Amino acid sequence: MSTQTQPLLEVRNLCVTYGSGPAAVPAVRGVDLVLPAGRKLGVAGESGCGKSTMALALLRLLPASARMTGEILLDGEDVLAMKWGRLRAVRWAGASIVFQGAMHSLNAVRRIGDQIAEPLLVHGRATPAAARRRTGELLEHVGLPAARAAAYPHELSGGQRQRVMIAMALACDPRLIVADEPTTALDVMIQAQILRLIERLVAEQDIGLLMISHDLAVLADTCDRLAVMYAGRVVEEGPAKEVYEAAAHPYGKALSSAFPRIGDPASRRAPRGLPGDPPDPADLPGGCTFHPRCPVAVDGCAEQDQELRDAGAGRRAACVHVGSTS
Repeated sequence: MSTQTQPLLEVRNLCVTYGSGPAAVPAVRGVDLVLPAGRKLGVAGESGCGKSTMALALLRLLPASARMTGEILLDGEDVLAMKWGRLRAVRWAGASIVFQGAMHSLNAVRRIGDQIAEPLLVHGRATPAAARRRTGELLEHVGLPAARAAAYPHELSGGQRQRVMIAMALACDPRLIVADEPTTALDVMIQAQILRLIERLVAEQDIGLLMISHDLAVLADTCDRLAVMYAGRVVEEGPAKEVYEAAAHPYGKALSSAFPRIGDPASRRAPRGLPGDPPDPADLPGGCTFHPRCPVAVDGCAEQDQELRDAGAGRRAACVHVGSTS
């Protein structure tokens, strides 16, 4: 773990809105996150909660219709204030993203070696010959033979393609890696291999990892800390295993209970889900946005939103019951 005092990544009051005027849709609403170098932060939530939008905002990869406010400090430098030339230099070199769905992210008609070498060449990190050598090293680093550089994406398995995406993300030695659902659609054996690979790379290279998933179990097993998002906001944050095993927010509890647990026959036979669907960002309910689905909501939840509050050592949750003496 790095000993530096300044966080590698600090997100302050990040808001992302699509459109403008009365038709504006808030996708991310005031997110605050801190990630030191050499640490792993997980972000969990259902589809539509804003976690992928937040991830893309970190490197300003959202469409022109998105309006972003707040601060995204990467090594103390605000990404939202960067000019285009500086932002281009930071992408891949300062921070990189492992996108969800490797088959859709890779160019189907280019050899994977050329795609891994591209960021090296774009950033002037290597000559073409050196880039080819570095590509082979990167492939071997993620557990693939260097000879696979000549393959096309369709010639690789899902796990191999995901390893290629990780190799691309590592090409320019970034300080931060954002992994958006890196194990989606992979079988459990390959998923475990990819997760162990990511953990090893973070430990060896002292990089920061922000990993996004809907699966709290995966994040609890991989990450140091965990943030749970709902309707564009962080509703709980704390040590990953503590949040997974004893969530303070009812939404975190519901996410954790949705997955069967090894050694717990009751959860395997009847995993508990959560009724209803996440709210439409264009039509959020008043008060606490989770209250229409919350099993422990009280009368005031429909009227008053809840800010994150102390939920124990190093933990915060946005719930009226947190810290309640009743």
